[in-house]
Amino acid sequence: MNWKRISGLVLVYGMLAAGAAHADDVEGSSDHPLLSRFPTATIRAYQVRNFDEALLPSGRIDDAEATENLLKLEGRVTRIGYRILADHSVLEVMRNYENALSQAGFETLFACDSHEECGVDMMALISNSGRVRPQGFGDAFFGETAERALLARRSGPDGEMHVFLHMVEDTSNKRTVLYQEIVEAAALSTDQVKVLQADELKQSLDRLGHVAVSGVYFDTGKAEIKPESDAALGEMAALLEADAALKVYVVGHTDNVGGLAANMALSEARAAAVVERLAAAHGIDEARLSPHGVASLAPVASNAEEAGRARNRRVELVVQ
Repeated sequence: MNWKRISGLVLVYGMLAAGAAHADDVEGSSDHPLLSRFPTATIRAYQVRNFDEALLPSGRIDDAEATENLLKLEGRVTRIGYRILADHSVLEVMRNYENALSQAGFETLFACDSHEECGVDMMALISNSGRVRPQGFGDAFFGETAERALLARRSGPDGEMHVFLHMVEDTSNKRTVLYQEIVEAAALSTDQVKVLQADELKQSLDRLGHVAVSGVYFDTGKAEIKPESDAALGEMAALLEADAALKVYVVGHTDNVGGLAANMALSEARAAAVVERLAAAHGIDEARLSPHGVASLAPVASNAEEAGRARNRRVELVVQ
């Protein structure tokens, strides 16, 4: 048993009584095993991803669209939005968390204690569509309000763990809002999806007239094909080489995160990138390939959950 890690957890839990579920918590939510909640806190937003990307502020944020002062991490990500009664100030809440994290062996990477120090767009970054959003967290907070943020890290035998906290005072509703994001080192299971072989692609095209090609990867919001897509592109090329008369539409699909117009342009750019790669790297005549993007207009699963959104982000071949 890893007693160093266990003792650290005990110290953090010692901050407050263990955070049992509250009647007003959103359904299915719970405190992270590392941190109990502050008294009077209720969970108003909750999200857990077994493996995901996280962008944590490591400095002041003056432009929510910029990438500077953002620490890019991957691992198990837990995002929780708490609402705390206003008789506890932002300072009181933060000091309790600072003390608990320090006792548990965390080092502070970044801290700010005012709207000016945190940056004019810190709240905009935390409130964007890529994160859970505590109820009431939004434009009402801009202006004169108490605001604090903290990024802390601990390294151990099980890898690194990062904790990000952002707190603001919602004076109009007499409460403090706390956003908490915890990123834990986690191994990625990479054997959950297999690349369809050329003959399997052919069978689906013959039967359905279209086929989704798994294994074509892009970074978020970008149209550059990642190197790990080579195997899937190779099978697409083999399919087309085996049937010189076959002509297909290459169709890009996205989930519904973001605006429709932007996703339409992105999905078409990704389809065009696939066509360009098949032509340049495999010698496939571009006259046989027609790129199109349909954004989120043809989902194969619900966009309400990440599992469904992941299925909707795809490239398909459709017989012309």
